[in-house]
Amino acid sequence: MKTVRLLLGDQLNPLHPWFDRVDPEVLYVLMEIRQETDYVLHHAQKILAIFAGMRALAEHLRSAGHQVRYIPIDAPNNRQNLTENLDALLTETQAGCFEWQAPDEYRLDAQLDAWFAGSGFDGGKTSSMHFLANRFEARNMFAGKKQWRMENFYRHMRRKHGVLLEPEGSPAGGQWNFDAENRKPWRGQPPEPLDRRPLHDHTLLWQTICDAGVPSFGSHSAAAFRWPLNRSEALDMLKTFIDEALPHFGDYQDAMSTNAARLFHSLLSFALNVKMLHPQEVIAAAETAWRSGAAPLAAVEGFIRQILGWREYIRGVYWAHMPGYENSNALEHTLPLPEWFWTGKTDMRCLQESIGNSLEHAHAHHIQRLMVIGNFALLAGLDPQALHRWYLGIYIDAFEWVELPNTLGMSQFADGGLLASKPYAASAAYMHRMSDYCRGCRYKRNRRTGPDACPYNALYWDFHLRHADRLSRNPRIGMVYRNLAAMDASEIENIRRHAADLRAHLDVL
Repeated sequence: MKTVRLLLGDQLNPLHPWFDRVDPEVLYVLMEIRQETDYVLHHAQKILAIFAGMRALAEHLRSAGHQVRYIPIDAPNNRQNLTENLDALLTETQAGCFEWQAPDEYRLDAQLDAWFAGSGFDGGKTSSMHFLANRFEARNMFAGKKQWRMENFYRHMRRKHGVLLEPEGSPAGGQWNFDAENRKPWRGQPPEPLDRRPLHDHTLLWQTICDAGVPSFGSHSAAAFRWPLNRSEALDMLKTFIDEALPHFGDYQDAMSTNAARLFHSLLSFALNVKMLHPQEVIAAAETAWRSGAAPLAAVEGFIRQILGWREYIRGVYWAHMPGYENSNALEHTLPLPEWFWTGKTDMRCLQESIGNSLEHAHAHHIQRLMVIGNFALLAGLDPQALHRWYLGIYIDAFEWVELPNTLGMSQFADGGLLASKPYAASAAYMHRMSDYCRGCRYKRNRRTGPDACPYNALYWDFHLRHADRLSRNPRIGMVYRNLAAMDASEIENIRRHAADLRAHLDVL
């Protein structure tokens, strides 16, 4: 074998140009390694999904006539390290050329670049052919500007790729963004669509993972696994979403309910992030639904904005500020995560539901991640690096390029406002408006202090008090400080005292 080509666990695209021609002189290698399972503690379903997807792609390539070397987690000669396995394989095959697709995570990109530079092999790095913007497109676009804003980048991407535009180039419907129409609470109608995702039995694979000693947390659901193995299953999920959920996605994309964890979300993020699906085909399917009258413009624009706007933009933020961004902690928050982040056992019903769903399904939609879990972490002052590791491990779609800026920037304001123009902080009033979580909770949403007061309330006001020097001049949250100025001194003192007590006893909330 003269050329070895590496495929990583999030490079599961069977349509990559590499595979257009069968070449007996090319060996494709995929490997299951402890380096990748152990760098943070991962949810069981995330490990299962990536391993199962890798195995399915390897079988697909073999059936197409390609040469494949697959290194399973329990192989006796598996050195459990990416470059050590490559050293052994390239020596064994006497290959003179090594090629790899550009990794999306900085740590892997740096590891492979450094290894290859000292290897003496021919070859090099090629594009994964997945994203619609290059790594540094956002950095170049905002060069010399004080503030980066996703909306500007999103409009640039709409124009660049001709998405949701009228023939003369103006935005469809006369405006770029319909977000104001997409904030309705869900009261039970229309009903949540049936879960038509594939069903797999990964019991044997799960046993292999356990026997190999791979650590994990959360429910493995190995006998009734609902995440796609391959591109065909991912395409079926895309069609189901477009046909059954997209028409209602816009109205209820920010809604939360104890009766419907999925609501009208696509659950396509895992398939997208491991490249079973290409963002362009997902965007095109959504736009076609609008142009054919099958889905309203506000729903389609809101969905496309998440992919063409936010997903591409957040990747640009990541590559523009790595390395170093991972250490951001502008608010100097240091409290450890409460134990219930790993168990879901808290009396706060919103967190019980959101973390419980995450532990059960390796998934929660963006409002649960941002406005329930992330909001609590921000208000309480939890260590953003610990929170980052938790988000990176628990969610099936979490890879550092997308998770890190979302957690440290959008959720925790740890980058000091580079990504978000204000902290995403809310009291119990938001939970009550957008969900049914407050119903039946032992804490009272309309009380600020006292043993039965919702913890979000005192923590919300205390957060703004603690960070007044930094935040009080922010025009987007001026109302908060005007409300604080109207409170009497005794109320402020009660809030501070109650919040301090909450922060000292987070494990028992």
